[in-house]
Amino acid sequence: METMQEEKQIKSEERIVRILSQDIEGKMKTYAGLATIKGISWSFSNAICRLLKIDKDKKIGALTDIEIKKISEFVKDPKNMPLFLLNRRMDFETGKDKHLTGSDLELQKEFDIKRLKQIKSYRGYRHASGLPMRGQRTRSNFRRNRGKGVGIKKKTKK
Repeated sequence: METMQEEKQIKSEERIVRILSQDIEGKMKTYAGLATIKGISWSFSNAICRLLKIDKDKKIGALTDIEIKKISEFVKDPKNMPLFLLNRRMDFETGKDKHLTGSDLELQKEFDIKRLKQIKSYRGYRHASGLPMRGQRTRSNFRRNRGKGVGIKKKTKK
């Protein structure tokens, strides 16, 4: 009887679980597995496990369908979550705090960059020219498209 239960548990851990259109291996722990979803950080994953009272060390494959549904609903609309953990606070269009994941996050980031370029802000110009936006020096770094370094001569063969 015990071996039958162990076999079921091993099979459930081997399955691939789909949460928020992201495939996660069943062997991973819940804490690490949630962090593999784009838009969910380690701290957000920890907060999900604590607020939903899910064991962090439990394997993702061992989660029930109800728990998986709870997780996905909570991530879509996080209530009782500290605001500093959300990735889109004071949204530009709506002014509300929200949390984006997966393709929604990528699209929103793309739209933000397009908006910066359209209003011709400093950051928009820097994005358009492929340079850093946050004041880093560009003399020696960020040279991926500029070829060999300036002031470096090749030794001639004698």
